[in-house]
Amino acid sequence: MSLGDDQHGYGGTGQTRTRLPDSDPYGGARRPARSSSRSLVTVVGVVVLLIAAIAFANRGGDDSAADGTTTPDAAKPKSAATAPSGVAPVGKGSGGIPSGFAHDQQGAQSAAANYSVALGSADMFDKAKRDAILQSIITPARVSEFTSTLDQAYSAEFNRKVGLNADGSTPAGYTFVSRTTPIGTKVTEYSPSGAAVEVWCSGLLGLAGENSTNPVTNGWFTITMKLEWTNGDWKIVTHSQKDGPTPVPSDERASSADEMAKAVEEYGGFTYAR
Repeated sequence: MSLGDDQHGYGGTGQTRTRLPDSDPYGGARRPARSSSRSLVTVVGVVVLLIAAIAFANRGGDDSAADGTTTPDAAKPKSAATAPSGVAPVGKGSGGIPSGFAHDQQGAQSAAANYSVALGSADMFDKAKRDAILQSIITPARVSEFTSTLDQAYSAEFNRKVGLNADGSTPAGYTFVSRTTPIGTKVTEYSPSGAAVEVWCSGLLGLAGENSTNPVTNGWFTITMKLEWTNGDWKIVTHSQKDGPTPVPSDERASSADEMAKAVEEYGGFTYAR
């Protein structure tokens, strides 16, 4: 979704749910419930892990080589700590948004992932917080343009559409949820001065609370960012979004409004770095 479209980090229309038919179109019997197959997969997975653990334990005390001879300790491979990469870990910038990304492809991917989280957060519905986010992650030459575009996108009408008050505040008795979770990243273009990165994401959006007419739903989408290296960090030049890839919905029971609100309040987000 481009910046001129509905800006809530992911949603809009275009979400499609595919439901399997109740019976085989070729005359077969009804498909068995997926929950049973999931249980079978879980059991098989546990059995495989147990077999692997037993095999590993039995092997641990055997110093014999394949030919029955004993391997001297000096010939055994030595354990070693993970070798340092030499790249400093990402730090925290203004507003808690990570900054100081490495000047390489991994740094560009980390920047894009963290910027996706910021752009899909509930803070984007607050004018002052949104402006601070844009100042932190957008290349200086484009901040004014992004600010103007998003001020139009986050209109009073749009806020009401997602269940908020006209000014973007949350109605009393409800918890507003807008959260983006990167699933993976891919660099499609790279040079020392710029990069294009795709970020596959899952997102949550809605209003948790009794009698909410905008319950929290999830969506899947891919964000594409063009970044440039400026002032010692990666910053966004352009941003666009498209739906998917979207997995088949699972059979889990949807949580209650109280459970969803509690989860959002208790579980914090992550800093993404490679």
